[in-house]
Amino acid sequence: MSITVTGTIQHRDIGTGAWALVTDDGVTYEILRGADKNLLKAGQKAKVTGKVREDVMTIAMIGQVLEVKSFEVTK
Repeated sequence: MSITVTGTIQHRDIGTGAWALVTDDGVTYEILRGADKNLLKAGQKAKVTGKVREDVMTIAMIGQVLEVKSFEVTK
């Protein structure tokens, strides 16, 4: 399922660390490893388009896993 969501990037100190996108509505998506480093900046606002991966589990388990296809930094 492809989605586009806007929110704030957060780093979570769980295990080896995990990156999350917390939407303006409070929904948390875990960003799948391998995402562009320019996206992974704590506190940065972004509009992200990607695919929710139902076939992937993570150690952090902080939300649905989002495989980022593209993003735009917002203010």
